[in-house]
Amino acid sequence: MIILNGGSSSGKSGIVRCLQAELPESWLTFGCDSFVDALPARMRADDAGIVIGDDGGVSVGEDFRTLEAAWTEGVATMARAGARIIIDDVFLGGAASQQRWRKALDGVDTLWVGVRCAGAVAAGREIARGDRAPGMAARQADMVHEGVVYDLEVDTTRTESVECARIIAAHVR
Repeated sequence: MIILNGGSSSGKSGIVRCLQAELPESWLTFGCDSFVDALPARMRADDAGIVIGDDGGVSVGEDFRTLEAAWTEGVATMARAGARIIIDDVFLGGAASQQRWRKALDGVDTLWVGVRCAGAVAAGREIARGDRAPGMAARQADMVHEGVVYDLEVDTTRTESVECARIIAAHVR
């Protein structure tokens, strides 16, 4: 299992695609975006679900946490069944988010990777993407790493996704 944690527009998705090409075995990939996309539409604008503010702030409620816990356990079960999995996540709760994964992945060999990117660079990518609330990338750039312990960190500020993937792949082999 490889878990990539970084803020919005930090380059995690690009690294994931490159990792899938770089690693000799087949790896599945799942991420917080695919989880959020799987939620019922009503939960994407409700205090019990997930709310993305006009300023890019993200808040999640009790119903979100319940489904997230079930999703996390499901991913962990696939890993225990032998699937190689790469997770693309945004630890909105910093260390608490990592702890939820650690609990679910007890006994699963996991490589924890921090994906850093300067807030100004991530904000520029956010604008180019056009599918994120303005301000989200800058808010999350440092916040998601608070209290999180990594095996490895990469920085996409000036390093291309393929090079970051090669660095990570070298730690997997």
